[in-house]
Amino acid sequence: MLQLLTVHLAVALVGPVLVRLWGRRMFAVLALAPLSATVWALAQTPAVMAGDAPVVTTSWVPALGIDLSFRLDVLGWFMVLIVGGVGALVLLYCAWYFASGASNLPRFAGVFVAFAGAMLGLVTTDNTFALYAFWELTTVFSYLLIGHYFDRKVSRRAAMQAIIVTTFGGLVMLAGLVMLGELPGGSYSLTELVASAPESPLLPIAIVCVLVGAVSKSALVPFHFWLPSAMAAPTPVSAYLHAAAMVKAGVYLVARLAPGYSTLPAWQWTLLVLASATMILGGYRALRQHDLKLLLAYGTVSQLGFLILLVGQPSRAVALAGLALLGAHAMFKAALFLSVGIVDAAAGTRDLRQLSGLVRTQPFLAVVAGLATASMIGLPPFAGYVAKEAALEGFVHDGDPTSIMLLAVVVLGSILTVAYGLRFWWGAFGIKKDLADTEVDREAWPMFAAPTVLAVAGLAAGLVPALGERLLEPFADTYPTGDPGHLTLWGGFGWPVVLTLAVFVLGALLFVARTRVEAAQGRVELVLDADVAYRQTMRRLDRASAYITSFTQRGSLPMYLSIILLTGVVVGGWAALSSGRTPGPVRPWDTPVQLVVGVIVILGAILAARSRRRMKAVLLLGACGYGVAVLFELQGAPDLALTQVLVETITLVVFVLVLRRLPPYFSNRPLAASRWWRAALGVLVGAFFAFLALIIPTARIEAPISVYFPAEAYEYGYGKNIVNVTLVDIRAWDTMGEISVLLVAATGVASLVFRRLRGGRIERARDVASSDLGGVWAGEESGRLMQQIARLRGSDAPAAEGQRNRQWLTAGATLAPERRSVIFEITTRLVFHTMIVFSVFLLFSGHNAPGGGFAAGLVAGIALVVRYLAGGRYELAEAAPINPGLLLGSGLFLSAGAGLVPVLFGGQVLQSAVLDVDLGPLGELHGSTALFFDIGVYLVVIGLALDVLRTLGAEIDRQGETEGSAAPDVAYDADDDGDSALAGAPAGTNTTRDDGGAT
Repeated sequence: MLQLLTVHLAVALVGPVLVRLWGRRMFAVLALAPLSATVWALAQTPAVMAGDAPVVTTSWVPALGIDLSFRLDVLGWFMVLIVGGVGALVLLYCAWYFASGASNLPRFAGVFVAFAGAMLGLVTTDNTFALYAFWELTTVFSYLLIGHYFDRKVSRRAAMQAIIVTTFGGLVMLAGLVMLGELPGGSYSLTELVASAPESPLLPIAIVCVLVGAVSKSALVPFHFWLPSAMAAPTPVSAYLHAAAMVKAGVYLVARLAPGYSTLPAWQWTLLVLASATMILGGYRALRQHDLKLLLAYGTVSQLGFLILLVGQPSRAVALAGLALLGAHAMFKAALFLSVGIVDAAAGTRDLRQLSGLVRTQPFLAVVAGLATASMIGLPPFAGYVAKEAALEGFVHDGDPTSIMLLAVVVLGSILTVAYGLRFWWGAFGIKKDLADTEVDREAWPMFAAPTVLAVAGLAAGLVPALGERLLEPFADTYPTGDPGHLTLWGGFGWPVVLTLAVFVLGALLFVARTRVEAAQGRVELVLDADVAYRQTMRRLDRASAYITSFTQRGSLPMYLSIILLTGVVVGGWAALSSGRTPGPVRPWDTPVQLVVGVIVILGAILAARSRRRMKAVLLLGACGYGVAVLFELQGAPDLALTQVLVETITLVVFVLVLRRLPPYFSNRPLAASRWWRAALGVLVGAFFAFLALIIPTARIEAPISVYFPAEAYEYGYGKNIVNVTLVDIRAWDTMGEISVLLVAATGVASLVFRRLRGGRIERARDVASSDLGGVWAGEESGRLMQQIARLRGSDAPAAEGQRNRQWLTAGATLAPERRSVIFEITTRLVFHTMIVFSVFLLFSGHNAPGGGFAAGLVAGIALVVRYLAGGRYELAEAAPINPGLLLGSGLFLSAGAGLVPVLFGGQVLQSAVLDVDLGPLGELHGSTALFFDIGVYLVVIGLALDVLRTLGAEIDRQGETEGSAAPDVAYDADDDGDSALAGAPAGTNTTRDDGGAT
């Protein structure tokens, strides 16, 4: 099973590349991924029927007893056939559905296959946490698929509506799953939960929470409105997600838990009311739809209510009917959606009021759609008829009042199904007297394959009901009550036959009177409209959030910081004082050097707080940071000291780059009271946290976990550098989260600065147009620069022998003369490559010596900083002509991949293995697989540094040039008297003081 999930992941990653290179026909190749799941499930049929289902268990979180378990029982086997088989056919259909060169096809291909993989994991996993993870993956992927046409407002709105509703349901379901796992006798295994329900008064609440997730996913009342809106998606999405896959997730979850919980009153009444209302309401709304996809969408809502009504009952006979209808619905509804796609492509419309005579112009498609419609309305001998008859027989046989009431609901819903089913076929293919035959374009005959196979399969399954009964009965027998059911084409005369005839007659009459019925519906206004209620709720939430934001977010950073700090002091102080603990013995310092460094750090902090100039404050803060690094070194932590120095250096550069766009002075604070308040708050917070740091060690009752790190690092992480092994092995999950935050932060910063797409071509020195140079430099300098750019472009301009070799920086000539430094350029050329090599050394040696991916990435980032400061933005492009996003994404992907690879070999996520390679004369290479995780960290840090330089450096430089002046430098005032202006600053530089208010 893990191999199948890996196949889907690999195809989802490679698929966009294939589609981009070779076009839409590659969808047929991508269909092999879900097809492989179908073939595998068919091969497992004998074992599944014999009860010897394959089980795969991989340890996930051993401390909590949570494992990644996958199990293929009869229900999982059946769902894999549906998910894989229909998915393969729909992907094959896509190879001819989309126009050649259609936009966003590569992304669509990857997301579609990824969704199929997520559904495969959802229906085979036995762990509730893994179930939730796959559940939310389907939510995210469905959001992307529904919003495929993101340039259309209706698609964006439908996608947002779907993800909000299903995510809400998923979160409530998560609460229920956690409760089921933590209640007495509970478990995080679905098999154990069904076999033995937890015993607690809270069990009904937990079950209702789980059902909220199921009914929201399967679009039951009151969450039904998102499914018709989702018809804004491409037709293949509707055929797969909304007929065979995504909406079936809720049905699957109900069927999975029903054998253990269907007798609970909370379960029965929740599903009885919601499913019954959904079946009736969906059929009622379908009778007045004119868009064929919307008609099928409301029909799907009705059928989903029917399905959950059946699989959620405790009766074995009714459950068997529900399982049969589950397969029949996937076949006939997917076939109908695909048929609508062909009609839309050929006729250019889906409005049944504009279609006429397609039975003559497209007779084959009319027959295919007719077969699927016959199965949907329950005509014999189709699979839909077999399932519906079994349901009627099951309710009649039970005979209790609840069953009789449900029987009435099923009969009424079936009448509506016949009516809207006939309306669909007549609206799409019928001959209207007041309309001429609709002209159709030439069909792509390969598109007919998928709906034909599905429609014929519905007929074939109905002709052999005994086979379906033999395959599905083992799971139906796990339900708690009633006699076993039967699937048959003829069960003899009785109430089911009478009710079936009544359904057909009344449904046909409703169709004949469709005009009057539609007019009557138009005169009736629903008291409660879920879609309107949703929109009103979202509108009120927006207004409430705007009010709360305007009340709390006043735009005053000092106020925000004061509230945060005071809250920390009050809450932390209350906890510290109530504990009754006092500080233990204090040792001021180990050596006098620590005292000296501490005094320097304290003075730097005080002077930074008193400084009126931004640059001076930044430099003083940097001195504090370097002082902390010295304290780390004095305490025997060279790895921490190295990292602190590197981080402080990068931080200083970032501050300086940002300061170029800020006034040189902080604003004046006219009120002395606020100054004293800030000072008092600073002293209070500092004293409190110093006190907290002194009493926390006295509260420890167990040995610190860090005492185990040396042994753990060497025995399990295979490294002697405890800090690095902690980052990439012992606490690798923390590191994974941190590098993810780095990526998000870089993206956020860039989005605030860039005024254009970040993924565009990187401008290098050779791209500077000659027309641009004269506007920047004049006279001899301009001519020399033009010659330099010509040489970079490889032109035939004459150049002295060895002239290129005398240039220390390739793009250095693009800087203004007053901003160039020959010494800096020479030094940069000498140290840049050394720093890059040193960073690689730190990367590979960090597992056993000071270094590691984080420190190595910082060194490489500082090398890029030096290159940028020496040569400007074009020189940065020459040094790293690569998109930062590629480095960030590649690093995160490599780290995540390195963590998942051990699972394929039976290990745990992020588990390390030792690597010993004999290099012959060079000796033996000893290392760990954590190196690959560290390389990912290395790439992320370099990408972050490059993104910061591209964003706060190169992009601001470019904007300054576009505005007609270089980005302003930071003024320097030695005596801090405010009299000095920028020496040699370009025109337009801001040299005035900003005394107008808070900054």
